[in-house]
Amino acid sequence: MSMMRTQLTAALHKPARLLLTGLAVTVAAFVVFGTVLAQRALEHTILDTHHGTPAAADLVVGNGDLPPSAPAVATVRDVPGVADSTARTSAYLPLRRPAGTGLSVTSDPGKGPLALVHVIKGSYPDAPGEIALTERSASRLDAGIGDTVTVLTGPEADRPASLKVTGVTDAPAGALVQGYDGEQAYAPDSTAISLGGPEVYINQVEVRLDADADEAKVGAALRTVFADAGGGGEVATGAETRREEQQRAVDEYRLLFLIITVFEAVAVLAAMLVATSTFRIVFAQRMRQLALLRAVGADRKPLVRALAAEGALTGAVAGTAGVAVALVVGNVLPSVLDLFGVRMASPGLPLGPALAVLAGAVAMTVVAVLSPAAGAARVSPLEALRSASTTAGQQGISRTRAIGGLVLAGGALALAALAISQLPEPNQPNYDALPVMLLIVFSGALAYFALVALGPVLVRPILRVVGWPLRKAGPIGRLAVGGVGGATRRAAAVSVVVALGVTMIGVLLVGASSVRTTVEGQVAATAPSDFWLSSDEGEPLPPAMVKKAREAKALTRVLPERGAPVTVGAARQEHLAVDLDLRKLSTWDQLQAGDGSLDDLGPGKAALAEFAAQDAGVGVGDKVTLTRGERSTQVEVVALLAAAPVNAGILTAAADLDRLGVPAGPTGLLADAAASGEQGRTDALQVLNSGIGPKDKVSVRVLADERDDVDSFLRVLVGGALALISLTVAISITGVGSTTALSVVERVREAGLLRAVGLSRRGLSGAMTLEAALYGALGATMGLLLAVPYSVLLLEATGFEATIDFPGFQLIGVLLALTALTALAGVLPARRAARVSPVVALAVDG
Repeated sequence: MSMMRTQLTAALHKPARLLLTGLAVTVAAFVVFGTVLAQRALEHTILDTHHGTPAAADLVVGNGDLPPSAPAVATVRDVPGVADSTARTSAYLPLRRPAGTGLSVTSDPGKGPLALVHVIKGSYPDAPGEIALTERSASRLDAGIGDTVTVLTGPEADRPASLKVTGVTDAPAGALVQGYDGEQAYAPDSTAISLGGPEVYINQVEVRLDADADEAKVGAALRTVFADAGGGGEVATGAETRREEQQRAVDEYRLLFLIITVFEAVAVLAAMLVATSTFRIVFAQRMRQLALLRAVGADRKPLVRALAAEGALTGAVAGTAGVAVALVVGNVLPSVLDLFGVRMASPGLPLGPALAVLAGAVAMTVVAVLSPAAGAARVSPLEALRSASTTAGQQGISRTRAIGGLVLAGGALALAALAISQLPEPNQPNYDALPVMLLIVFSGALAYFALVALGPVLVRPILRVVGWPLRKAGPIGRLAVGGVGGATRRAAAVSVVVALGVTMIGVLLVGASSVRTTVEGQVAATAPSDFWLSSDEGEPLPPAMVKKAREAKALTRVLPERGAPVTVGAARQEHLAVDLDLRKLSTWDQLQAGDGSLDDLGPGKAALAEFAAQDAGVGVGDKVTLTRGERSTQVEVVALLAAAPVNAGILTAAADLDRLGVPAGPTGLLADAAASGEQGRTDALQVLNSGIGPKDKVSVRVLADERDDVDSFLRVLVGGALALISLTVAISITGVGSTTALSVVERVREAGLLRAVGLSRRGLSGAMTLEAALYGALGATMGLLLAVPYSVLLLEATGFEATIDFPGFQLIGVLLALTALTALAGVLPARRAARVSPVVALAVDG
């Protein structure tokens, strides 16, 4: 106990060292508890701002065996005790102009306690045949207040009906009924139901009661109303319905937080590695003190317990600091975001999770300190006669550690080989990717732990490569390289933690770049331009329509295309053949063939969609016969496409369609908006729509919207993953900073010697900053060496058939960024070392 008190007292007398030692634990505690607070804040925000069933709804008639019937909706308002009611439904109606798109009329009262939408301009419709458009739909349709929008109703969608626009509304995210593709409008439930016809589907009916109404009696009356009307609706309270909706909304984020938990586990592992290396450095630099304790009779076990207690104290202080900072940030951030118009609920003070994180920080630190403590307790009393710096500079690893590292590396290679043997063939049916991906993940884990074990041996070979520019730069660079190479254990301990974060970032970047390249190629094929104007029945477009599009200033890259159904090969399957000139598309550079090359397209040569090639039983290099009526022509298949533009099965030259007797007029055209942004897209769409006459059977499809959805999804996905992985990188950089700071604290005598022999303050500061940078460069190099092969394996294992793309500039950027960040982490400790007087430094006992 006396030894334990001695160690704890010594630790408390050096709070700077205590904080530096536990800095990684502080960051880990902040990350973990911050995630807990973020989850609570998100759940509270969803519960506070959920736009499902409004808070004023006392009773809700929901889905049963059959949806509530339309005739019963009007009867609900006559039930005694009912103050107000609304039905939630949506009717999708084709638009007469512009053709080819539709209008989704969603029911909402527009005013009063049950309203989910609110009028921005004009007034909400209150009569049959009136609607309110959302801002975007009003702009796209060029419809202002007082204008009419003509839709087609009836079973055959052949009866025109004019709807008057009375207002413009917002479109609430998370509303109960969102409607379909196309433009969006809102109207009272009577209008939406009448437009939808007798078969309209009603999601639910919300009822607000009078103040003195008996909820049970009104509920029973509602059941009778819907039962008599043939509906199977079930009556529930509004509170019950809202709880179910809110829980479903919160559950949508469960997977997100499950993924975050995985990354938190990686971050905690990184923090443990940093803490372990930090304790190893601290104990190594205190070796003379520990040897003196052994010389005066201290046993190993009590010494280990004393050092473990010191680790527990460090974990408690560091964990408390991390939890406290996260708590302050988590409760202040909502107020800051509110200044910018962003609504976020306060997470409050979750005492239980806070104590759990604190206990976890203590346990993590104790685990991290055990190995260094056991090693330190084995110190010989003779070490008391040596300087601490001599002990700190030990090189190499033990035979046991080397054998263990080689066994781990062998296991990683064996699992990787097994995974490679099980990779899928192209289009392999019934392929299960999970077992193969698990093999690769386990192989990567073994490879990383092999790197941890063999790190000190690998430092010098890698240092020869990454340190070469510094050795050529002058004495300061050579001094930095020598400082890192002279303490390979310390360098490896810090660098492998950096390698963990860089490996994950590298895998993500290669995977994201490959998926983005592949998806962009597919999107470029299905949405090659901003707009596609096409004939509904395959008839040639009116020449005036094509001329107007070519002359419009709001449009650019107007590219007519001609298509006709033809039969392909001996199987005589019919597919659409199109003479679209792909090279004139703005997306030409993104188009990719699954097999073959699109550069070879020309007369007598065609690209086939994979489904058409499969029907015809042909591949790249084969000849295939195209037939239309009595005419036929033979083309060579030069490329296969996973997806083809304008719904084509065959992309061929105009001359080939001429030989098949296809009429000369284009049946469609592709075009881009001349100006960027939503306004440019709206102006272009209005030009295209204005060229379509009432009798023209022509439709316009906004392909750019589809492309935006994919781009937005990819950006959010990759950005979120990078944000999660940055947690590990942040801990890695913290480890570099704390290691450099501790190195400065314990290498005062060395710094003094360098200053005494003539090294300037700037030179000493620069050398130690470069040492920190080399930790980042070493770790980034190790991480990338692991990331590149494992990213390829993981992509192959998915069965996605992605085009492997190595983002070279991004990967080099990661290496340079980590080098710069770790250098930055070492700046302050290095400047502190440079300020020490040589006389004072030389007086320090090693």
